[in-house]
Amino acid sequence: MRIPESLQDLASSEAVQFLRRPKTITRVFEGVFSLIIFSSLLTDGYQNKMESPQLHCILNSNNVACSFAVGAGFLAFLSCLAFLVLDTQETHIADTRFKIAFQLLDLILAALWAVVWFVGFSFLANQWQHSPPKEFLLGSSSAQAAIAFTFFSILVWIFQAYLAFQDLRNDAPVPYKRSLDEGGMVLTTLPLPSATSPMNMPTTGPNSLSYASSALSPCLTAPKAPRLAMMPDN
Repeated sequence: MRIPESLQDLASSEAVQFLRRPKTITRVFEGVFSLIIFSSLLTDGYQNKMESPQLHCILNSNNVACSFAVGAGFLAFLSCLAFLVLDTQETHIADTRFKIAFQLLDLILAALWAVVWFVGFSFLANQWQHSPPKEFLLGSSSAQAAIAFTFFSILVWIFQAYLAFQDLRNDAPVPYKRSLDEGGMVLTTLPLPSATSPMNMPTTGPNSLSYASSALSPCLTAPKAPRLAMMPDN
């Protein structure tokens, strides 16, 4: 089956290539999971009891648990959107230092969010376990969904930290690369010794030294003083 050229151009476009990146797919999952967490508890997380019209959190009537899940989910959703926008400009960043700083920030935030969701999962699951059964008429499915996607968020943020670490390791500059390149350039541009240089002048004579460096030392080639000869008496 032959694919039309328009579909081929669409598949090779920059937008489709960006959406197919593992980092982009992971950020989409992070945003969706965060949206489910805070929206489920924001809509059905607060219920009133039969004997009181006051709203209580369905997680063991602990308002801190619902507030933590809603706040963390909303902030994680905003961070995903912000990094998605920054990822679109990553290929256009020419400054290597800024690009490495961005990747390092991505790694730190991904590891931090993994820790936050691990703590949140433990906290929410503990509060749900201690919640009295059938205390509220509605909201149990929302609480279970929030706890489940809190656990899934731990996995995707760990994977995001791994991807950020791989990008940081691949794009990190080699130490002393510039100095080594400049040194090699200097060595290759040095002039070669000419045929008339003292280094290539041959030495003659049976008692002459074969070292080329002796031609450069005037003290070694200085003429010797005349020797005195004893004349026989007549």
